[in-house]
Parts: sequence; C-alpha cells; structure tokens
Amino acid sequence: MSRLSIEASTPLCLLQDAGRFGVRHLGVTQGGALDWRSMSWANSLLGNELDAPVVEITLGGFSVLAEDDCLLALAGADLGAQLDGQALAPWRSFKLRKGQRLRFTQPLLGARAYLAAPGGFDAPKVLGSSATVLREELGGLDGMGRALVEGATLSYATDAPLLTRELPFEQVPDFKLDSPLDLVIGAQIGEFSGQSLFDAFNSVWTLDSRADRMGIRLLGTALEYQGKPMISEGIPLGALQVPPDGQPIVLLNDRQTIGGYPRLGALTPLALARLAQCLPGAKVRLRPVVQDVAHRQHIEYLRRFSDR
Repeated sequence: MSRLSIEASTPLCLLQDAGRFGVRHLGVTQGGALDWRSMSWANSLLGNELDAPVVEITLGGFSVLAEDDCLLALAGADLGAQLDGQALAPWRSFKLRKGQRLRFTQPLLGARAYLAAPGGFDAPKVLGSSATVLREELGGLDGMGRALVEGATLSYATDAPLLTRELPFEQVPDFKLDSPLDLVIGAQIGEFSGQSLFDAFNSVWTLDSRADRMGIRLLGTALEYQGKPMISEGIPLGALQVPPDGQPIVLLNDRQTIGGYPRLGALTPLALARLAQCLPGAKVRLRPVVQDVAHRQHIEYLRRFSDR
C-alpha cells in the first residue's frame, strides 16, 4: 500500500468515481465525476477500470506529498500542475518519488483535473460507489461525504505499470472546441412558445457564476413555457429545466432526483463532459439531436477505450 499526504485542499476537491446507480427511487442522487471522459482517460493511462476512484480537482488549490515512490496519472483541465516546481501537463502518467510534491495552482485551460492512482484510490463503497456527495453525506474517504482536507491521506495499491504513458494527441479532448452542446429533445419541449424554441437553439448562452455540482444556470433570452403546471417527475442527468424566470438550468450529477419545472430535454454525455470544463462566463450554444444519434455518438466514443 502506498500513500499521498494532502497538504492543501479546498471544498471543491473530492473523491469521485462513475457514481451511484439504481438508487434514485430511494431519493439518492447519482454523484460521480462531472467530466467522465477525463476521469476515464486518467484511469485508462494506468490500466485501471475506467470507473476507479479518482480525485476531482476543481479550479486548483490542491497539493499532495508522496510518502512512497509511485506512478500516477493526470487528465482533464490544465490547472497549472507542478511537480516540485516543474510544470506538469495533463493527459499522461508520471512518476512521483518519495518526498516529491504535486501541486495544482489555478486554471489555465478547463476547470476540472482528475488524478488517478494504480487500482484507484482506496475508499469504502456506500450504496455501490465511493463518489462524494456533500449534500447527502455519502462517499469519500470515510464514506461520510466529506471533501478532501489538509492532513488526510490518500492510499492506493502498490502495483503499477512499469512505463509512463501519454494520451495520443488525436485522443485528447479539445476544451477550446466551439461547437454547440448537443441536447436530446424531449420532455416538455412542445409546450414552449415557438419563439422560445427558436431562441433556445439560435442564441448564445452565458454560464452563470451560480453553478455547482447540482447544476449550471444559463443566462440569455428568457424562455416562455405555455403548458399546464407540472407534477414533479424524475430528472435525468443533463436535464435542461426552465424555472419561472425563463433562464435554463443544466442539472448535473448531484441534482435532486425529482422536479416540477418543464424541460426542453437533456444534454448528451459528451456535451456534459465538455460543459464540466467550462468556467463561469463562458459562451455556449445548444443544438437539438434525437436520442438515436446521441446514443450512437456515445457508443462510438466508448470504443476508443477498448484500444487502450
């Protein structure tokens, strides 16, 4: 067993995996890594299961000291990572010697970085997952849903690949990509005014600073719902709900399990991974797609991991 000692952290640095499934009927939300692509690539670089527990580092402010020699992997945002003061780029595995310090400073490109260790970081499974959900006090290092804090220890298996690896350039997600976010149409989309539907897919939306792991508010032209009041219903990951003020909210991994606001549909998994790397103030557009297209795109992307 090898260990990393946490020297600095923030409430936004959490232990995550793919999340909890099969428990929403109990009122328990999904949780899990907001950028599932980056989490999966970090694990893939070490030969882990793609959903092994990782550290999700949001916006920086995280630092660890190696208590043993080890091989780790980093994917996702460039948060100005430094290994003993030397810049460390993401999308690669790397060696960390005993006594060396890994530090994340501030966002240079993207918002969330994912740090993986051989076999995944050790943590108890609660309802089948180690994912941290602060609101529900589930997951994390002790199973109580706490953020990672200074003085805590991350432990992991000692077995690791002998050689470092780097993700091929053509596989690295482009966080500068300006293409629209795909939205699977559905739910109450037919109950919005025609002008609102035009505005939804032909306007530029600004990501509000009012954002967390539950959801991200989009600022722009107010959308008008013309249907009858709704009875609360189940909410899928990525649902784009529209509250009375007409400003849409994209619901993320720590969302509530049911809600009564109308929805235009839901962002695709690939669109959600891109959105997770956007900072407040970023500009985004929406593009309608049907479920079959979204499903095919997702399957095609997952095939990339079979060649790892």
